[in-house]
Amino acid sequence: MSGKRILIAPDSFKGTLTAAQVADLIAEGLLAADPTLEITRLPVADGGEGLAEALRTCCGGTACSATVSGVFGTPMQAGYLLLPDGTAVIETAACAGLPLAGEKKNPALATTRGVGELMLDAARSGAKRILLGLGGSATNDGGIGAASALGWQFLNAAGDPVEPVGAHLADIRKILPPATPFPLPVEAACDVENPFFGPQGAAYVFAPQKGADPAMVAQLDAGLRQLAAVIAADCGSDVAAMPGAGAAGGFGGGAVAFFGATLKKGIDLVLDAAGFDALAAQADWIITGEGRLDSQSADGKVISGVAKRGAAAGKPVLAICGCKGDGWERILGCGVTAACFSTETPKPMAELLRTCRSDLTAAAKRAAETILHAPDQNG
Repeated sequence: MSGKRILIAPDSFKGTLTAAQVADLIAEGLLAADPTLEITRLPVADGGEGLAEALRTCCGGTACSATVSGVFGTPMQAGYLLLPDGTAVIETAACAGLPLAGEKKNPALATTRGVGELMLDAARSGAKRILLGLGGSATNDGGIGAASALGWQFLNAAGDPVEPVGAHLADIRKILPPATPFPLPVEAACDVENPFFGPQGAAYVFAPQKGADPAMVAQLDAGLRQLAAVIAADCGSDVAAMPGAGAAGGFGGGAVAFFGATLKKGIDLVLDAAGFDALAAQADWIITGEGRLDSQSADGKVISGVAKRGAAAGKPVLAICGCKGDGWERILGCGVTAACFSTETPKPMAELLRTCRSDLTAAAKRAAETILHAPDQNG
């Protein structure tokens, strides 16, 4: 029963542990139960924070940085990753992320302009393509901030430039493209299906957590409706009901309209780059995990992405997570064989920070019992 091959491919446990730390702690718990296990660690991420680090871990690359506009326009230093194949991995969260807004969260005034400036820097530095992570934004500008940095113009009824933030989306009546289009292909890592506007759109679903009150939500939604109409008229793109267009405050749709981006599941982009399928073929078990397993975990996040790939390879997948939330059982229909939790009930953050490492290692030891008593998968 010993010598089984385990592939550990977890997400970070947001607020407590990086994906690499999670992989190490799970490995520690498993090896405590059986030192003969052959373990491969593959920390992964979806389209949010951690995308660049996950790809650096599995692919290498060079860290780059530039001075760009921050979440409210103030200059800041932001980084991105240049992979060996020439792909620049740029996270929206690097300069327009919600934590950067601090106590002044305001999606009506937050901008993605810095993201466009990072894209320009990457192009000037010799990048051959852009992989854009959309997750974790503080913004609701439909991507016009980033587009303005790349030469797009947004005009009001008088023909004057509109400040490229969410508060002024409803004023846009004309969109003019840059004289020279952005020269690199763009893939955007998008892990939600929300449309551009409407009850399930960017403003109503995501803006409240970014600091919007009900009046601001209605204003931002109306602005995205107006922007979608002008995009259709002037850019020839129909982003209104496009799945994923509502990601990052409408940046998903804006990336398609202004950069010709292709929207893809972030976890699939990471797993492809890491050669996950080849590693999975050699494994007896695959272990994945995230901080909180709930109904949303089945909707294109790391766990569901890993589980679907594992199931396709005919491998059992075990989820080791921090805690369970409502609807966590949905993941059992997505290829996860079983789930194990560090704690049965959520803990206050102060306590969680003290115990998360020991809790996770203990959960991995318990999970090892499932693995060690299961039949061999490869013969």
